[in-house]
Amino acid sequence: MPDFPFDAVLFDCDGVLVDSEPITNRVLTEMLGELGWHLSVEETMRIFVGKMVKDEAALIEARTGFAITAEWLTQFRARRNVALDHALRAIDGAPAAVRALRQTLNGRIAVASGADRVKIELQLVKAGILDCFDGRIFSGHEMPRSKPFPDVYLAAAAGLGVDPARCAVIEDTVTGATAGVAAGATVFGYCPTHLGHSSATALHGAGAVHVFREMAELPALLAGWVRR
Repeated sequence: MPDFPFDAVLFDCDGVLVDSEPITNRVLTEMLGELGWHLSVEETMRIFVGKMVKDEAALIEARTGFAITAEWLTQFRARRNVALDHALRAIDGAPAAVRALRQTLNGRIAVASGADRVKIELQLVKAGILDCFDGRIFSGHEMPRSKPFPDVYLAAAAGLGVDPARCAVIEDTVTGATAGVAAGATVFGYCPTHLGHSSATALHGAGAVHVFREMAELPALLAGWVRR
């Protein structure tokens, strides 16, 4: 599609492609409760969505007195992965949007997530779209810095051989939107009505140029975008 206004589309994963946040945060809520920090799942989501648990170790220690260890994080990821494998679903409309954009851009799409690679790949398998991102999965765990720093988006753009300024980034949190803007990309904010995503106001404040509510809208939204 020669007049498509972007050279590539870079997707966040959690909350954009898969509805993983309630599942992951339920496990985290249980494990924080075992340490003595009793939160509702909603409270946990407000604190931790868009962030890596290991980056919040100081906060957890301040509230529980427990110093987060590699062993604890390994246990968290194992329990999380079991829960995701059991209950994870794709975001409505995301698989079709991914496949449409992959065809339009001759494969120039990527996942750029703050999650670890095992989690990303597990989730893409559950959503039925792992094949769409073969060789184009970028994990914040493998970067010098994770979101809100731009490293994972810069790596994804470089991996696709495109200028970050010619990329559209699809994000649902302030942390991720901040990373996309810092990379020089054009950020579109996905903001459905349910908990687990930053608000439209917050996404705009972080630099998203447009906020949308239905993933099925995305291919036409990007195709019709007039670059500012």
